Amino acid sequence: MNNRSRPADVAAPLSWDDYRFLLAIGRAGSLNGAAKRLGVSHPTVFRRVNAIERALGVRLFERAREGYAPTPNGEEAIAAAAQIEERIAATERRLAGLDARPTGTVRLATVEPLLHRVLPPLLARFRRAHPGIVVQVTADNHTQDLSRHEADLALRPGGEPPEGLVGRKLARLASAVYRPRALRLPRGAGPQDLDGYDWLLPAGNLAHIAMAQWLRRMQYDRRAVFSANSLLGLREAAVAGLGLTVLPCYLGDGERGLVRVGDPVEAMGADLWLLQHPDLRRTERVRALAEALREGVRALQPDLSGRAGPIG
Repeated sequence: MNNRSRPADVAAPLSWDDYRFLLAIGRAGSLNGAAKRLGVSHPTVFRRVNAIERALGVRLFERAREGYAPTPNGEEAIAAAAQIEERIAATERRLAGLDARPTGTVRLATVEPLLHRVLPPLLARFRRAHPGIVVQVTADNHTQDLSRHEADLALRPGGEPPEGLVGRKLARLASAVYRPRALRLPRGAGPQDLDGYDWLLPAGNLAHIAMAQWLRRMQYDRRAVFSANSLLGLREAAVAGLGLTVLPCYLGDGERGLVRVGDPVEAMGADLWLLQHPDLRRTERVRALAEALREGVRALQPDLSGRAGPIG
């Protein structure tokens, strides 16, 4: 039956792409957030959701200043979209798990700081050993969802792996306090003796990490003169002389413009985990990259644990 002969009370069928838009809006709670998730523009999402509502003849979202809230009809559509997505992802995982060829693309989710000094040399060696495999890295501070097949592997600091994922703890990441080389401290001053100095703080989506929590417990956050949601940004600001900061030792020890203050602080440490979905353990390209990461991180233990760097 074509569109002209469809009865007026029969809604037009939605495509999976329509459901993708509804799911993105439901998860983000706003058009801007949905646009970022989908990789499209704000007007595209706006036009699409309006077209879907017209096609169905029902309102799916309530519009408000603070965002888009699903109506009961919208909640039902979003739930259906989530079920469709999970079935598609499960099928893709099963099919990918049967692929024994060491070729193709592996999507690796990680955090931005690990792309400095840690991952590039490992990936360069991996490329030479496996020229048929392309590694696609997504680096941010948000967890990519392995269950929804947004990534094949994840390498990131954190705790025990979420339910349904396979995880292996590869290393303990040490962190410490660092001062600009030009900033002189009293002889013997350690991380506990730095009240009264200017501080640079992890902020935004880094406000929950162990380093930020330690700064708050020490009440050093009261002397904050700069904050950023990037550890690389904090490092550069400290090098420029803005103040003291906290960094993973693999970021701070190799920077000539910084000096470590005392030993690494255990309370600021974090475990480095390699996560993957169990359905992909038989996929040769994923298995190969996972093994390369495990071996490479093992060789970097002195840098990651802070044992290789000088203490100022």
